[in-house]
Amino acid sequence: MESAAAGSSSAPIVDRKAIGTVLFMALFLFSWISLTPFYDLTGEAVLDPSAGNSNRLNQIVFLLLFGCMLVYGVMHPMRRMILQPRILLATIFLWFLFVSVMSAHSSNSIKSVILAVMMIVNASIYLMLPASEKHFAKMLAIGSLAALGLSYYGIFMLPQFSIHQAAELREPMNVGLWRGHFPHKNSAAAAMVLMSFFGLFVMRAWSRIIGAVIFALAAFFLMQTGGKTSTAMLPLILVLAFIVERFPVLRIPVVVGGVAAFNLFAVGSSVYRPFGEFVASLGIDATFTNRADVWRFAFAAIAEHPFTGYGFRSFWQTEELLYSGGQVETWAVAAANGHNSFVDILLATGIPGLVLTIFWIIFMPLRDISRIDAKQASPNLTRFFLRVWLYGLFHAGLESLFYEGGNVLWFTFVVGLYGFRFQSTATLVGREAAGRATAT
Repeated sequence: MESAAAGSSSAPIVDRKAIGTVLFMALFLFSWISLTPFYDLTGEAVLDPSAGNSNRLNQIVFLLLFGCMLVYGVMHPMRRMILQPRILLATIFLWFLFVSVMSAHSSNSIKSVILAVMMIVNASIYLMLPASEKHFAKMLAIGSLAALGLSYYGIFMLPQFSIHQAAELREPMNVGLWRGHFPHKNSAAAAMVLMSFFGLFVMRAWSRIIGAVIFALAAFFLMQTGGKTSTAMLPLILVLAFIVERFPVLRIPVVVGGVAAFNLFAVGSSVYRPFGEFVASLGIDATFTNRADVWRFAFAAIAEHPFTGYGFRSFWQTEELLYSGGQVETWAVAAANGHNSFVDILLATGIPGLVLTIFWIIFMPLRDISRIDAKQASPNLTRFFLRVWLYGLFHAGLESLFYEGGNVLWFTFVVGLYGFRFQSTATLVGREAAGRATAT
């Protein structure tokens, strides 16, 4: 970060830092808070598939942020890192465009592909904005406290929009569970896990007190969301990240084997009855909160188009599906998504799309991690990116997040992928500054 900026004579380093700070905070707050926080889940619009969550102002602000980020990135000495690995990503998105053009909703599918590309461009530039590790930690702390403060404000001042109510039309059974300014308890739970990781990083890279406050606020909020999976994953990911960091020989078994086993354990129990009976015998809900119905329905659909899929955003919540009369057979036709990122990518883009995605998000990071030199790269940053990456991979087994343009977990996950790429070529700078470690 700092050394890259110093290598450019186009602008003083203080100007680059100021601009980077403004862009970092603007994109962070837009992603984590948005222009329209707090969602009303009691209106009939939540049941209307044609009612989008976006509006023209959101679109304009996003385009402005994307334009500013792109200009900053192109003028940055490390602009070659934008949208890397380019050959792989070009292959992925060309395939996505191909299957989307063939879909029944090609216009919406193509728009979704373009939005996904723009989000990844933003993520690839995001780590160029901080001037140092400490600067990065400070901005994360400020943004985290702002998002947490807004969520807690909602709990005490706007409970009807921050706590699930019995009057909600889609899932009234969630009554009493916290969601803050997020649209659902599950999205709030995932956000709080990430905030916990932010707090731990801030403790090590900048301020132990502020970091501890962020961690405590996020962890307490997480427990109030009722998100059992995310709550259980928080300590689990901390342990797995420690193992992956300290024991290189176990990286492939933990990551590849762990993700495969988790998806087999979850999705497999819905597809193979004997396996489902075995899971149930362990005292575990083999339906994974009724997700099993969605997965069985999804696999039946995948069997009809295994190679090309149905196109980006061209299956769930489409009018053909919702008004097909299939509710008599299964409620899954009304599901918002497949509740599994790997299943959804297979459903949308077929086998090629799934294989390419797995190569990008699992095997490429494993390669980058193996190239990280502990003596040259910042261990605090590496540990932080590991936690975000592992949580995203395992969380994907129960929720949909891959290529979701407006999903803050997906955005942070992709930032982690680029964090590994930066760390694999990192060099510590400022050694004379009392041991302060910053990475290129």
